[in-house]
Amino acid sequence: MDWIQINPQLLGSFPPDSRYLIGVSGGRDSIVLLHRLLDLGYCKLTVCHLNHQLRGRSSQADFRFVEKLVATWNKKSVGHVDFEPASADVRALAKRNKTSIEAAAREARYSFFAEVAKRRRSHTVFLAHHADDLVETFLINLFRGAGATGLAAMREVSTRRIEDVDLTIVRPLLSVWRDEIDTYVRERRLKFREDVSNKNLAPLRNRIRRRIIPYLEKTLGRSIRQNIWRTAVIAAEEENWIESQLPNAMGIDLSVKELRKRPLAYQRRQILKWLRGQNVSEIGFEVIERVRSLLDPATRVAKVNLAQDRHVRRRAGKLFLE
Repeated sequence: MDWIQINPQLLGSFPPDSRYLIGVSGGRDSIVLLHRLLDLGYCKLTVCHLNHQLRGRSSQADFRFVEKLVATWNKKSVGHVDFEPASADVRALAKRNKTSIEAAAREARYSFFAEVAKRRRSHTVFLAHHADDLVETFLINLFRGAGATGLAAMREVSTRRIEDVDLTIVRPLLSVWRDEIDTYVRERRLKFREDVSNKNLAPLRNRIRRRIIPYLEKTLGRSIRQNIWRTAVIAAEEENWIESQLPNAMGIDLSVKELRKRPLAYQRRQILKWLRGQNVSEIGFEVIERVRSLLDPATRVAKVNLAQDRHVRRRAGKLFLE
């Protein structure tokens, strides 16, 4: 396999002569995405690399690898790839915000992308999540008790507001499986950085990847990944439509009176969309239900605590964040 198929309709929405950001860790997935986009003529890319400071010298080696890769490409190509490196103390960030390492790393990455997007005036970011990532994320959210919105969390195209920056997140490899990526790497003889932490079974994602999915496939006697992938894709398409039917709640207060009139499912979805629009992190079922409890006229509590010392308050018939 000397090529990887990317949805042509998706690429048609993002013409190759425009400027884009691309997240490159140095791992095989992001290297394959970068290589494939360059092959397709995307010559105005800005490679964004964030050092999470979690693996000591290995993290520094990742940075040097990506830096050298960009320099090598620019020497042999008529196009030019820009390089935007940064670092963040993710462990300290997780401790300060009382979140998991994974959540802190994700927030750090998106804050970094937003900062680069604002400076470069390019708000579209290509990320290298693939089909296996989609399956694993679906199972993680399922085990955590997420609703349909959580199960459809990873989409080909999505938007994310970081402070005053609206990012468009594009995942061209969501229909490409890990073994296809491995084959592409071998046949193209691409160099990449191996993250040894992927072998650590402490993170839930690694246990799902290395233990739970193989166990389910062995027990059921069939490959379940394709079926889970299909379910996640259907959920994402349905969520896109449902979200389009909800009013835009970005930057406004919510009317308690109007929300009370709505069905329970509508209340939950509108609160979720509102919180996301305010860039609230760690949004789960419990958080949404605590916010929704403010709609009850019998509830005397008029304040709900959120992550990172943020709050939702009810005052004068409105819900607002502070």
